[in-house]
Amino acid sequence: MLEDRDYMRAPEYGGSRWTPRFQLRWSWTVLLLAVYVVVFVAEIAAVKFAPQSHFFSYLALSKEGLERGYVWQLVTYQFMHAGWLHLLLNCWAIFTFGRELETLLGKKKFLALICSSGIVGGVFQVLVSLLWPQLFGGAVVGASACAFGLVAAFALIFPERELTMLVFFVIPVHLPAKTLFLISAVLAVTGVIFPWDNVANAAHLGGMAMGWFFVRRIMRGRGARLEGTFQLFPYREQPEPPVQKRIEKSPAEIVVEEVDPILDKISAHGIQSLTAREREVLESARRKMAGR
Repeated sequence: MLEDRDYMRAPEYGGSRWTPRFQLRWSWTVLLLAVYVVVFVAEIAAVKFAPQSHFFSYLALSKEGLERGYVWQLVTYQFMHAGWLHLLLNCWAIFTFGRELETLLGKKKFLALICSSGIVGGVFQVLVSLLWPQLFGGAVVGASACAFGLVAAFALIFPERELTMLVFFVIPVHLPAKTLFLISAVLAVTGVIFPWDNVANAAHLGGMAMGWFFVRRIMRGRGARLEGTFQLFPYREQPEPPVQKRIEKSPAEIVVEEVDPILDKISAHGIQSLTAREREVLESARRKMAGR
């Protein structure tokens, strides 16, 4: 009975029943990376074959563009990049953190997270450019705000996950995800106060703020409680009642009354959305079904 459910079977590309892995067949992560590359090639073609076109003035994010009503720039700038290195770094970050987040959150919520991080990052950058136009007045391109939004969300959900970063692409440094988040936030704030090298640090900061807000507020508000999240701004939760024994119920009654809602929740929100009590109920049901 339980094994007949699609989402209770082992993933096609590896992993156990309880640890579903990322699948390449249909993924917003991979699709977004492909779009970034296609748009970058279009940028190169526009510069080479149509240098007088308004490609950048229409699509790159700028204070002047928004003043003209080009509000779509808050979305389109996320798909443009200033060079191959800029493109590769953003693609690497989105691929690294996006795969697991997409599996955990689901495609719709993952797309909402990455797009909203880019939009909020763009708004932050424009607001800073209004305050200091002499320092932040240029056009902005890149998916960095999206990438930093994923970094923040990943660190909040998997705070103790050890990551290996290559400093200067050579020196390996091991650090937990929450430490990477805090370092990124400090660098972004410092970059806003002391601008350097045309980096859109305000956009990075806005993306991280949206990633934090999405996990701590939006996901929590929709009932998808993520256990073990980084308590940077902790909130209190009511303790869950202890699991009660259900010896008097038959296996069929347990499946209908207790297991089916849990399996539906896994289908809608992923295995990580389950509480400790729901995991115990599901495991107890599996043992009973196996011992029939």
